Amino acid sequence: MRAAPRHRPGRWTHRAVAVAAVVVAVTVPPQATHDAATTTAPAPHAVAAGDTAVGRLLTGLPPDSVSLAAQNVTTARSYRHDATTTVRTASVVKLDILEALLLQRQDSGRLPGEDETAQATAMIENSDNDAATWLWNEVGGADGLRAANSRLGAAATQPDEAGYWGLTTTTADDQVALLRDLVTPGPLAPAAQSFALGLLRAVEADQTWGISAIADPGTATALKDGWLPIDDDDGLWAIGSVGIVTSHGQQVVLAVLTQHDGSLADGIQLTESLARAVAPGITSTGGSAQRVIPVCPIE
Repeated sequence: MRAAPRHRPGRWTHRAVAVAAVVVAVTVPPQATHDAATTTAPAPHAVAAGDTAVGRLLTGLPPDSVSLAAQNVTTARSYRHDATTTVRTASVVKLDILEALLLQRQDSGRLPGEDETAQATAMIENSDNDAATWLWNEVGGADGLRAANSRLGAAATQPDEAGYWGLTTTTADDQVALLRDLVTPGPLAPAAQSFALGLLRAVEADQTWGISAIADPGTATALKDGWLPIDDDDGLWAIGSVGIVTSHGQQVVLAVLTQHDGSLADGIQLTESLARAVAPGITSTGGSAQRVIPVCPIE
């Protein structure tokens, strides 16, 4: 097994989380769909108002600054903007590590054991990096993650070649696929889905920014946020939020991934603003989809 990646001193604290937000419920106008849809991504729809708002937020930013995708699980409306653009995950990859663990244990006919559960809890609820490294090794490192992702619908996600799991690259399409794995019938059984959702709904309060900005008051949000200054990007930040929210009474999966952010505060503000920009078009209160994609009912 490959040696566990070491965290870079002064870069990853136990609170460092990958910046990316994933939500199911989005519609995307033709001009926003600059990339081809993958087999696991929802088909694009036209929502001009949302795309106009997103365009305003991205004015003046480098062209690869954002990867954004969302889908409404209730109505199947979807939105994509540069959804195949690759972005560093930071701690957002911890959702992927968790699903890889659950898939492997499911293959063995069981849920994670006591030690694995303790490590998974620390990794998701507190974004503990030591726990993430322990589980990264447990699932087989980069090779294990790639193998799991080929079944989870996240084949475009690539672990860092040097073995630093926080420098994994991913796309919004892949993150939406991972989120859908938790709320629709697919590779993960209901018991595994419930295990993951229980952790994602219990993330500590100071790590619940991002896609939660569009959640209805009093509803439970399942999410994983991430933030990391990138050395080879002149110390600019990768910040994202991915998760599952209830917005206007509808279940939405949303992935908002950003990079080249000047500061942590700037990245959080952009992430939340992008989530708010697409929300009206993917819920029944605003926007309209040209056609509805059938989706499996939520368990």
